[in-house]
Amino acid sequence: NMLHAPKEAVGVMTSGGTESILCAVKGYRDRARYLWPHIKNPEILLPKSAHVAFEKGAHYFGIKCVWVPLDEKTQDPDLDAMRKRITKNTILIVASAPQYPAGTMDPIEKISDIALEKGLPLHVDSCIGGFMLPFVEKLGHNVPLWDFRVSGVTSISADCHKYGYAPKGASVISWRNADDRLHQFHAFAGWPGGYYASPSLLGTRAGGPIAAAWASINAMGVDGYTDQAKKCMEVADMMKKAITDIPELELVGNPVMSILCFKSIDAKIHPFALADAMAKKGWKLSRQQNPNSLHVTIMPIHWNVREK
Repeated sequence: NMLHAPKEAVGVMTSGGTESILCAVKGYRDRARYLWPHIKNPEILLPKSAHVAFEKGAHYFGIKCVWVPLDEKTQDPDLDAMRKRITKNTILIVASAPQYPAGTMDPIEKISDIALEKGLPLHVDSCIGGFMLPFVEKLGHNVPLWDFRVSGVTSISADCHKYGYAPKGASVISWRNADDRLHQFHAFAGWPGGYYASPSLLGTRAGGPIAAAWASINAMGVDGYTDQAKKCMEVADMMKKAITDIPELELVGNPVMSILCFKSIDAKIHPFALADAMAKKGWKLSRQQNPNSLHVTIMPIHWNVREK
């Protein structure tokens, strides 16, 4: 229900967002081998802001990443450039909900239109947003469609151990149908020890984090997640206003939930120097590049110090 999945949707638990993404990359590579055996040099098409785990998966599984540039102000991928970069070797398009660096949503409905037109699958990486965006939308915030309500979306990754508030490491990759998920599995019948099959990268998976994720999700419930989302969004709105009230600072893009990024527009103020000054006051901000900027992930604990 949370991802508006059809009744035939299926999924697999993994150890974290990176493994969910690696499983997606491996699954779509093997899907392409089955459906399009003529493709010898597969490519993944993805915005420059997509999580680095896709590059890791491409490196592991012999796939080329084809990067799509971003609009400097909005941080949206250039859709004309995306369309032009589709080749006979493209096996997958990737989008993010939201992308991690700036917290902006990729235009998934428009990317879906491209994927459907070209007959390509579309994976939505919502590792950081999957357990937050549904409740942000429930609270009445404007959240563009990004989940299985978008017809071109074929799979989604979402981390239980981020805004699902489960212990690390627990994530899930959800597939629109079992036929596509099948390519994520690995099976081998020729081993003397018997038939071997595994649904994810690990052979033996830790049961503790899976059980803890189940317990956390049931303990939180819809009301619990909605309440935590409300707190995070109130702090995010306060922080966005505080940043935009400072003439020397500017938000990067238009963040839709509780992760955001800001930069200096005053040549005399380097954001990394600002981060050093903030660290002395007890605030740890992540340093980012292209552009040089500072990243903030807001959690419910920040509600208690929101006035600071």
